Amino acid sequence: MAVPDPRAVKEATVTTMTTVSIGKKPDPVTLTESASAKVAQLLAEEEGGEHLALRVAVKPGGCSGYSYEMFFDSEQDDGDIVREFGGVKVVVDPTSAELLTGATLDYSDGLQGAGFHISNPNATRTCGCGSSFS
Repeated sequence: MAVPDPRAVKEATVTTMTTVSIGKKPDPVTLTESASAKVAQLLAEEEGGEHLALRVAVKPGGCSGYSYEMFFDSEQDDGDIVREFGGVKVVVDPTSAELLTGATLDYSDGLQGAGFHISNPNATRTCGCGSSFS
């Protein structure tokens, strides 16, 4: 087999491929520092709290169509979106994530009382109780 003359070999064009990283999905809900501190405190008081996550969900019902649910959960499903804020693990199911994307969970403790509040840019209407939206 004859070796080709190096002068006869034409220059090759090199094509580089750029890999575009899609990255992770946006956070379905973000916790403020005060909310994550309060949740961390509640988890510390809970037996087995180190194995629990805060589950934030949206369920049909309430006076405006949907209502928020928040509870400590030890289980995760395959499709769940998991984020961490201030050492607190937050879990949201995919259906709820669609209705919560861009939402912020805050905690306040003042003269008007203490509690969690969700500010949701996807809510077009809320009711007086503050826990129901559409």
